[in-house]
Amino acid sequence: MKINYKHLSTFIILLIIEIYIGLFVHDNIIRPFVGDALVVVLIYFFIRSFISKHIRFLPVYIFLFACLIEVGQYFNLISLLHMENLKGAKIIIGSTFDLNDIFCYFLGTILIFVYEVKWSK
Repeated sequence: MKINYKHLSTFIILLIIEIYIGLFVHDNIIRPFVGDALVVVLIYFFIRSFISKHIRFLPVYIFLFACLIEVGQYFNLISLLHMENLKGAKIIIGSTFDLNDIFCYFLGTILIFVYEVKWSK
C-alpha cells in the first residue's frame, strides 16, 4: 500500500481544524455548520490517503456513511451500544439528531466533487 502524503497532510490539517472547532469554537455558525461540512471532507482525505485507485462514487459513499451515523443518533445509538459514559464515543458518534447536519454533509460532499473535478486530475 502506497500512502499519498498530500492527502494525508490535508487530512491532518483538517483534523486539527475540526479539533480546534470542537474545543474552542462555541458559536451558531462555524461549529454546527462548517464543522459538519468539513467532517465528510476529512473522511474523504483520510480514505484517499491510503487508496490511490479512483473510486467513482466515494463521495456518495461517505455521504451515506455520515447520514447513517446521523440516523444512529436519531435512534440513540450511544445508549443502544451502552456507551453513554464514554465521552469519546459521544464526540465521534454524536448524540443529537439534526436534519441540518445532513444538509451540511451534503454541502461537504459537493466540496469533495468540486475538488475531484478541479484538482485531483
